[in-house]
Amino acid sequence: MDELYQLSLAITTWLQENYPQLVGLMAAITALGEELFYLAALPAVYWSIDKRLGRQLGYIFLLSAATNNIAKNLFRQPRPFWLDPSVRLREAESYGLPSGHAQHATAVYLLLAAWVRRSWVWLPAFVFILLMALSRVYLGVHFIQDVVVGFMLGLLVLGVFLFWQRAFAERFSRRILGRRLLIMITIPAALAVAYVGGLFLLGAPDLDVPWAEFVPAAELTAHEDVVATVAGLLGFGVGMILESSRIRFRSDGPVWKRVVRYALGIAVALGIWSLRAVLPAEPEWAALPLRFLRYLLLLLWVTYFGPWVFVKLRLAEADAESEVRIALWQ
Repeated sequence: MDELYQLSLAITTWLQENYPQLVGLMAAITALGEELFYLAALPAVYWSIDKRLGRQLGYIFLLSAATNNIAKNLFRQPRPFWLDPSVRLREAESYGLPSGHAQHATAVYLLLAAWVRRSWVWLPAFVFILLMALSRVYLGVHFIQDVVVGFMLGLLVLGVFLFWQRAFAERFSRRILGRRLLIMITIPAALAVAYVGGLFLLGAPDLDVPWAEFVPAAELTAHEDVVATVAGLLGFGVGMILESSRIRFRSDGPVWKRVVRYALGIAVALGIWSLRAVLPAEPEWAALPLRFLRYLLLLLWVTYFGPWVFVKLRLAEADAESEVRIALWQ
C-alpha cells in the first residue's frame, strides 16, 4: 500500500507543479460533488422538473452517500495531505477511501444517463465522472486508489438499485402502505446495524500510524456523516412513500409556479440544514441524535411536507389516484 501512496502522491505533485492554472477549474468541478450542491439540485428536479426522476436521483444519492460513509470508517485509510501536507489544496477531515465525490457522480450521473435513454448522453456522463475523480486527485484530497474504489462502489450501488427495480419494484408498488414503509425503514436500519457491527469487529482505530494526528477528527466526522446519511435515507424513503400515497403532487405546471415552489422549498430546506450552526456539536452523545433529527426533518420536508405545502398553497396540482410506483423503467 505504501507504494500506491507514493505513486499517487507523485502524480498529484506532478499535476500541481505542471498545471497550476487548473486550480480554479478543479475546485469548481469538485464543488459540484459537495453536499450543498446535491441539496440544491436534486430537490429542484423532484419539485419542479420530473417527480419520478427526482425520486430516483435523490434515493440513489443518499444510498450511495450512506454506503460511502460506512465504507470510509471501516477502511480507515488516509488522505494524501495526511502524508504530505504540501499537496493540500482543499480541506477534508474524513477518511479517504473510497472517494465519495467519485462514487456519487458515478451512481447519479449514470442513472441520469440511463433515464434519458440517448446514446450520446453516456459520453458526457463518463467524462464528468472522470473529471470529478481527477479533481479530487489534483486537489490532494484523494489517492488514485480512492477514486477507483469510489467508481467501483458507485457502479455496485447503481447495479443493485437497477436490479431491485427490474426484479421487485412492480411487486413493491402493489404492497399495502405499511409494508412499503417497513421496507423503507429496514434499509437504513440494516445499514446502521452493519456499521455498528463493523466497528465492533474492528475495534479502536490504530494510532500507531504516521497520520495518527488526523484520526480523532476523522473518527468523529465518520460518525457524524453516517448518522446524517442514514437519517436522510430514512426520511427520504418514508417521505416518498407517504407523499405517493397521501399527497400525490405534480411537478408540472406553469414556469412561475415551478420557480416559486423551488424558491420556497429550498429556503426552508436551507433553514433546516443551517440549524447546524445553533445545535450543540458536543458532547457527541447529544450532538449525534440531534444531527439525526435534523437530517430526518430535512429529507421529510423535501419529500413530504414541502409537496404538502405546495398543494395547499395551490402551487402544485395533485393527482386524484394514488401513485406509488418508483420503477425507473416505465
